[in-house]
Amino acid sequence: MLRVASCAALLLLLRKALGLPWFQSVGAVLVFYLGSGGWRFLKIFYKTIGRDAWGALTLLRVKFQVKKHLREKNTIPVIFKECVKRHPNKTALIFEGTGATWTFRELDEFSNAVANFLHAEGYRSGDVIGLFMENCNEYVGFWLGMAKIGVEAALINFNLRLDALEHCFSVSNSKAVIFGKEMSQAMLDVHSLMGKSVRLYCLGECDLKTVPLGTEFLNYLLQSASRLPPKDPGREFTDKLFYIYTSGTTGLPKAAIVVHSRYFRMAALVYYGFGMHSDDVVYDCLPLYHSAGNIVGVGQCLLNGLTIVIKKKFSASRFWDDCAKYNCTIVQYIGEICRYLLNQPVREAESQHRVRMAIGNGLRPAIWKEFTSRFRIPQIAEFYGATECNCSLGNFDNHVGSCGFNSRILPFVYPIRLMKVNEDTMELIRSPQGLCISCKPGEPGQLVGRIIQSDPLRRFDGYVNESATNKKIARNVFKQGDMAYLTGDVLVMDELGYMYFRDRTGDTFRWKGENVSTTEVEGTLSRLLGQADVVVYGVEVPGTEGRAGMAAIADPSGNCDLEKFGRDLRKTLPVYAHPVFLRILPEVNKTGTYKFQKTDMRKEGFNPYLLKDSLYVLDSQKGRYIPLNEDVYNRIQQGKLKL
Repeated sequence: MLRVASCAALLLLLRKALGLPWFQSVGAVLVFYLGSGGWRFLKIFYKTIGRDAWGALTLLRVKFQVKKHLREKNTIPVIFKECVKRHPNKTALIFEGTGATWTFRELDEFSNAVANFLHAEGYRSGDVIGLFMENCNEYVGFWLGMAKIGVEAALINFNLRLDALEHCFSVSNSKAVIFGKEMSQAMLDVHSLMGKSVRLYCLGECDLKTVPLGTEFLNYLLQSASRLPPKDPGREFTDKLFYIYTSGTTGLPKAAIVVHSRYFRMAALVYYGFGMHSDDVVYDCLPLYHSAGNIVGVGQCLLNGLTIVIKKKFSASRFWDDCAKYNCTIVQYIGEICRYLLNQPVREAESQHRVRMAIGNGLRPAIWKEFTSRFRIPQIAEFYGATECNCSLGNFDNHVGSCGFNSRILPFVYPIRLMKVNEDTMELIRSPQGLCISCKPGEPGQLVGRIIQSDPLRRFDGYVNESATNKKIARNVFKQGDMAYLTGDVLVMDELGYMYFRDRTGDTFRWKGENVSTTEVEGTLSRLLGQADVVVYGVEVPGTEGRAGMAAIADPSGNCDLEKFGRDLRKTLPVYAHPVFLRILPEVNKTGTYKFQKTDMRKEGFNPYLLKDSLYVLDSQKGRYIPLNEDVYNRIQQGKLKL
């Protein structure tokens, strides 16, 4: 009877969500039944109906709220205002770095001061201001204050330097930059590359000699600004909120557009799908320039009234002490964080916390059970998604190893698919009719999501750069004339519809929790080496998450100075983008159109038993490259040499 009731509930939800009449909903189930093997379908139905009903209910709930906010022309600041009214004196943010605690009223008043100050300075709706600082309570207050007057924040990765940093300011057309005092040297280094009209504001006490000429100091300026709500700028739910930068195959970071409705959708799907509560306390140790830290984490504070503990930077040794100290019930992670925590010695605090859920992405199936059992975490809320994507997935029922699911009973409720790709080129394979070919269970394929611009849940807002946007769109995917978003990621689905992450396509790989653009790194290395041919790609390393960077450098003369190369590298690229392995060879193969051929190199990896070229590995303790011989290779394979 329970299964029958679940089926009826699912059909009701389907009918309401998609506007389908009863006979079409029932007919869809019957068609799938007849085409999927009869009794096998009943097995799938029995095992997944509860999961699918919960997923459908979550989608329906978020969809109705999105429609309401669209109709009322709400924005994130308007929704936050309602949170402040409900519990003004509840703790909103705790900054672990200083112990600073802000209530919802204090966050509201600080952001009001930011809004009123910037408006008095002449900034208006549609202007862009870069935000370049490490995690802190003020970070949230700054971009929220900007949003209150319609100013769009460009959230800059605080690891960036020089050309990449200047690119982020210029591509977003930032009229000003607000930076933390800890970023003073980076701003000094990049200032000569920036336009003279860009105004600079610094948060924190600094010597005038340590910041660019003309910098204004916000500590004093904000004190005299009004704490009253600013005038409504007239923005709507589908207007731009801010920009988050993501690495891609174009080389330099791309500015992904985040509109108010996207911010709401991402945070709401997580909140309802994973069963969060308003009295939860979230430990957020992820950078706030990323969507995981700023939307999945901080979004729960601004939209749903949760308390967020902001950590300046992740610390494996302090993680559980912090959770116990602040009574955290939810922690955020990326795959690397889980591995780092497991590598720590057993400590008392790891069994004294109140954490009931860990939410994030990239937890490897191989350490999944060990992580949950050692740290006594009942629920892993693994999800798949990207700042700009329209096909997020969620593991709502705690299924080990999975990053989410798509219904096998009614797959068209959520229009996403795994499509077959050429394993060498990673291009979509098409049928004789020109459409993409869906993968069967067990077949790896690229995840795509159908684009419906009129639907906030299915729209694709893209990037500031139109060319970068077009590269992420495929046409004639599900049917003739349609459009779909290309994730660039290969996943595999099992018989029950559970999805498992397999790999990234294209020229981007993930290392240390960051997406690394091979094109960007190739350009930088080539410049450091006097425009030598350089090929960069990711290689798998046993026992590590993601792929480690490897650079194949053409050095026919054999005069490459690795000591100088290492010093120059530290000045120009963030640590996670440094190639872990080097391969020095006479020349690299190119195609007829002068494109580097990476496929074979990626397969060959860094094995000195197979390669005759000179190989080197970055010794993190010594801070330099050392020869990679058979002995060093064996130590890496055995996990004895940490990368």
